[in-house]
Amino acid sequence: MEIKSIALAFVAIISFSQCGISQKTTSADPLYTAPEWSANSVIYEVNIRQHSPEGTLQAFTKDIGRIKNLGADILWIMPVQPIGIKNRKGGLGSYYSIKNYVEINPEFGNLDDFKNLVETAHKNGLKVIIDWVANHTAWDHPWITEHPNWYVQDSTGKIVTQYDWTDVAKLNYGNKDMRKEMIASLKHWVKEYDIDGFRCDVAFLVPADFWKDVRTELEKIKPVFMLAEMEMHNDINPKPEEYFQNAFNANYAWNFHGTAHEVAQGKKTYQEFLLNLNKNIEQVPGDVFKMHFLTNHDENSWNGTVKEKFNTQWKKWSVLCYTLEQSFPLIYSGEEANNTKRLAFFEKDPIKWGDTSLYSWYRKMNHLKHTQPCLGNGSFGAPMEIIVLPNNPDVLAFKRTLSGKSVYVLVNMSATSQSINQLERYRPKSSEIYVSDLMEITENTIELGKDGFVIFTPNF
Repeated sequence: MEIKSIALAFVAIISFSQCGISQKTTSADPLYTAPEWSANSVIYEVNIRQHSPEGTLQAFTKDIGRIKNLGADILWIMPVQPIGIKNRKGGLGSYYSIKNYVEINPEFGNLDDFKNLVETAHKNGLKVIIDWVANHTAWDHPWITEHPNWYVQDSTGKIVTQYDWTDVAKLNYGNKDMRKEMIASLKHWVKEYDIDGFRCDVAFLVPADFWKDVRTELEKIKPVFMLAEMEMHNDINPKPEEYFQNAFNANYAWNFHGTAHEVAQGKKTYQEFLLNLNKNIEQVPGDVFKMHFLTNHDENSWNGTVKEKFNTQWKKWSVLCYTLEQSFPLIYSGEEANNTKRLAFFEKDPIKWGDTSLYSWYRKMNHLKHTQPCLGNGSFGAPMEIIVLPNNPDVLAFKRTLSGKSVYVLVNMSATSQSINQLERYRPKSSEIYVSDLMEITENTIELGKDGFVIFTPNF
């Protein structure tokens, strides 16, 4: 079936703005674009402590081949540095309470173990980024006593913490010497261990001009990939776009995740989801990868598992994580093993592996991501074109096309079955259906059950 005839079979394909969703295609004009190797990449977040019974770098390295086979491309490794003891939370403390930026947490192993992990990942064609905590340090970091002026202090000269993060002390970005040393520490991991970039914790709490300096220095060593834990607009930074124009390639799609799970739980409507999706598209420049996820380390530990948040709807939302415009999908340690427990944050609480029921789903979706140019991350991919279904306003339908290849997505967002008959004479052939659930094709309609979906690729 030719693409032209397929498109004409639909009643209409119009821009987002005509149906209440904006389409953002303008460039952020970044100083540093994302590396080509990240174009159709999938990111896998690694929780070393909980990933194996041993909780070590060596144990995780043995699993890299399986993760490669799953279809992941980038390993995001949660902080590997030593964890502070003073004011520690729980028995083992928070990964994000760093007491030395250039050493390895002995709980995980040593620097040789880390170097071997990176080399093994690279041999398997995977890239490695590590978590970086630039906003604060542990209370027993050497800087506390050696350079107290590198920290924010109150009127009495006391070093302050932030929010309820009592196990950490906030750094002072008004101090040029501290900035210089922090950048030197970041460069150390790229030069000495050949890592490929950083995921930057609470990036929005650190000035944008610092991150610009970081990216400039790192690019002198090698092209890197930078992921910011932030969305676009917030109350702290009046010009958040500077973070993406000058330093970062990707951000968190928090609006998507937060609204999606509330829709799944019946707390918000599909129309509210569309409004939030619209807001996110408008605010995020087209070059920025939007990291979509069903879970991550924070969500799992503090707010609920995938089962708690999405229950039987998880596949439907996973489809959107992979196919929405600019989407950069994340898999968290254990997600592909159907982990149904909240992993303890400050204690040893290993993932229980063995359930392989979801492995084929993620492998299949990763394959789709890799083989369809239109699903590329950020501006590497194609914009979405909404397919208007007048008799089915609660079915989200769209297509993306690039280099002569299209992907069509139909997702039933309602609580009732939907009979879609606006496709006129065209029906996807069985060979064109890439993945579907609760879907049946009759002579004249596509029947989507509650939470049903279909992805078809006429020229796969």
